[in-house]
Amino acid sequence: MGRKVTLATCSLNQWALDFEGNLERILKSIEIAKAHGAKYRLGPELEICGFGCADHFYESDTLLHSFQVLRKLLESAVTQDIICDVGMPIMHHNVRYNCRVLFLNRKILLIRPKMVMANHGNYRELRWFSPWNQLRNVEEYFLPRMIQEVTGQVTVPFGDCVLSTKDTCIGTEICEELWNPRSPHIQMGLDGVEIFTNSSASHHELRKADQRVNLIKSATTKSGGIYLYANQRGCDGDRVYYDGCAMVVINGDIVAQGAQFSLNDVEVITATLDLEDVRSYRGEVCQPNMEREPKPCHRVKVDFSFSSGDDIFLPTHQPITWHFHTPEEEISLGPACWLWDYLRRSGQAGFLLPLSGGVDSSSTACIVHSMCVLLCQAVEDGNGQVLEDVRRVVGDDSYRPQHPGELCARIFTTCYMASENSSEDTCSRARELANQIGSTHMNINIDMAVKGILGIFSMVTGRWPQFRANGGSHRENLALQNVQARVRMVLAYLFAQLSLWARGKPGGLLVLGSANVDESLTGYFTKYDCSSADINPIGGISKADLKSFLLYCVEQFQLPALTGILSAPPTAELEPLTDGHVSQTDEADMGMTYSELSVIGRLRKISKCGPFSMFCKLIHMWKDALSPTEVAQKVKHFFRMYSMNRHKMTTVTPSYHAESYSPDDNRFDLRPFLYNTRWTWQFRCIDQVSQETANTPRQ
Repeated sequence: MGRKVTLATCSLNQWALDFEGNLERILKSIEIAKAHGAKYRLGPELEICGFGCADHFYESDTLLHSFQVLRKLLESAVTQDIICDVGMPIMHHNVRYNCRVLFLNRKILLIRPKMVMANHGNYRELRWFSPWNQLRNVEEYFLPRMIQEVTGQVTVPFGDCVLSTKDTCIGTEICEELWNPRSPHIQMGLDGVEIFTNSSASHHELRKADQRVNLIKSATTKSGGIYLYANQRGCDGDRVYYDGCAMVVINGDIVAQGAQFSLNDVEVITATLDLEDVRSYRGEVCQPNMEREPKPCHRVKVDFSFSSGDDIFLPTHQPITWHFHTPEEEISLGPACWLWDYLRRSGQAGFLLPLSGGVDSSSTACIVHSMCVLLCQAVEDGNGQVLEDVRRVVGDDSYRPQHPGELCARIFTTCYMASENSSEDTCSRARELANQIGSTHMNINIDMAVKGILGIFSMVTGRWPQFRANGGSHRENLALQNVQARVRMVLAYLFAQLSLWARGKPGGLLVLGSANVDESLTGYFTKYDCSSADINPIGGISKADLKSFLLYCVEQFQLPALTGILSAPPTAELEPLTDGHVSQTDEADMGMTYSELSVIGRLRKISKCGPFSMFCKLIHMWKDALSPTEVAQKVKHFFRMYSMNRHKMTTVTPSYHAESYSPDDNRFDLRPFLYNTRWTWQFRCIDQVSQETANTPRQ
C-alpha cells in the first residue's frame, strides 16, 4: 500500500574536535539504522565536529575538517540508499551557521541552517553562529571543491526549506527551535509537513527530562505528525552531560524511547509508523486550521520513497509509557557516566578522593562506585568499547572486571586526612564506607605538615597564631583552619601523582572534589583547599538532594555505612574538639540551614532576585517560621557572605552541571567578583519595608 515508513534517530557520544571518532560513530549509527530497515537516519546537533567546540568554531580548521568528514560520509558505501541527516558548521556569505546537511546516494539534497539560537544558561551560540532569519527563503550555496568532486554538484539549496519525497514531506527543527514560542513545526505542520525532526545537544539537569518529553508530545498532539528527536550523549569536554533520550512520537504518543544515561557510545532508535495515522488524525482534529500558509514552505523534491508497495503485513510501533528516573537515580547515573567519559578520555589511571566521612565526599565516593557498577554491567552485556577502555585505564590488556568492588580497588583511591582536630567518628565512617565500596583507602595525618608551615611563619614573624578556643582572634582562627584545608589539597595532588608509582603501577590519578552547590553559593569553603580538584561530580547538586541520594544508595548498593554518615551533623572539623567531640558545624558557621540556602539559591538565579526582591518574596514564603525582621537578617547575611566570597567562584573546580541555580562562574552564572559588600541602597530598601511591616497589625 506504500504508506508505512521506518525511521531512525540516535544518541551519539561525540567528542569536540574528535573528527575521526565522531566519523566512526556516525557511520556505525547509519549502519545500524539500515540494518533495522530505516530509510532515514537523524543524528545529533553538530555531530561531525562535536557541539562543545566553543571558540574553536572561529577556526577555519574546524570548518575544513567538518567538510572532510562530510566527504568521507558521502563516499562511504554505508550511507547509500538511506537519507542521512548530519550536523556541522558551515560558512555562507562569510557568515557561520549551525547547519543540518541532508544527503542521499552521494548527492546533497539541502542544507538547513539553524533559525533560533540557544543563548542562555550554558549556551553561547550567538558568540559563534548567526541565526537564519529569512523565513521561507532559500539561496544557492556553492559547495567546496572537495565536495563537488564527489557529488558532481556545484550549488545546493541553503535556507528554510523542507524535503518532499514521493510519499511524504519531512521538515527540520534544530534543538532550541522546539523550545521557542514560534517553533517551526507549527507552520510546517499547517503546510502539510508530516514528519518533523529535531537534532539536539541538550544537557542534563535534575528534573528536566519531563519538560523535553512534554514539549515533543505537545508538538504532535496539537497538529498531528511524526516527531523524531536525536540528542548527543556524554561529556564532550566540558561541564555538562548530554543525556540522550532519543525518541519517536506520533500524534502525541511516544512509540520508541532511548536511554537517558548509558555507557553505549552509539544508540539507534527505529520505529515503523503508518503515515495514514497522521493524515486521519489531522483530518478529524486539525482540519479547520489546516489552511494554506500565505507563504508556503519551499519544498526540495527528491526521487525517493520511505515506504514500499508491499507493507500491509509490516507491523507498526505502538504507544509506550515513558519511564522517568527519580532525582536520586539521576544523581547516581548522570555524574557517573560523566566521570567515566572524563576518565577514559583524559588518559589517567583512576581517581583520588579525600574522603572526610561527611555527606559530600561520601556522595562523590558513591558516584564513583555507581560508575563501577555501570562498567561491570556494560562488560557483562558485551560492550566491547567499555571493556577496551577499562583495560586501557587499568593498564592490563587481559583484565576483565568481575565485581564493582574489585574494579573500584583498581581505579579508585580514597584517603582520610586526619589532623588533631579530627574525630575518631569521621575516621571510622570514612574507613567503613571505603571498605564497603572497595576503594584503596589510606589514612594520612597532616599535623606534621601544618606545624611545619606554622613554624616557618613563626620563625619569620616571631608570632604563633592560636585558635579562638585557645584565646586567639577571629583572624587567627580562620587562618589556622585555612592552613589545614590547603595542606590537604597539596597532599591530595602529591598522592594523586605518585601513589600508583609507589605501588609499582603506571599512570596518575585525577583528584575529585566534593563541594556542593549550596556551599559554593555562600563561599563556605577555603580557596585552594580540597574543593580545588580536577573535577567535581557534585558541584551542581544541593545538600538536600545529596542526602536523598545517599539514602537511595543505602538500599540500591547495600552500603549501610551511609546510615551513620547521614545521621551526623555536617562539619569541617577544622577547629579544636571539645572532649574529643566535634564542636564546629557547617550550618552554625554559615548562619543558615542548607534547606534555606537552596531556597535562596533558586530565588537568586532562577527567579532573578536581588536582595530587595528576595526579601519581598521570602517574607511570604517563610511567614510561618520567621518574622519580617528575621527574614531581613537572613537575606542581608546571605548577600554579605555571597559578595565577600564570590571571588572564589573564579577558581572553582569544574563541576558537573546539574542545577539551574548553579553559581558556576565559568559560563552559567556570569557576575562580578568584586562587590560593595555593604549593599547600602539595597539593604536600606529592605530595612524600610521591614520596619513598615513590623508596624502594621497582622490581619
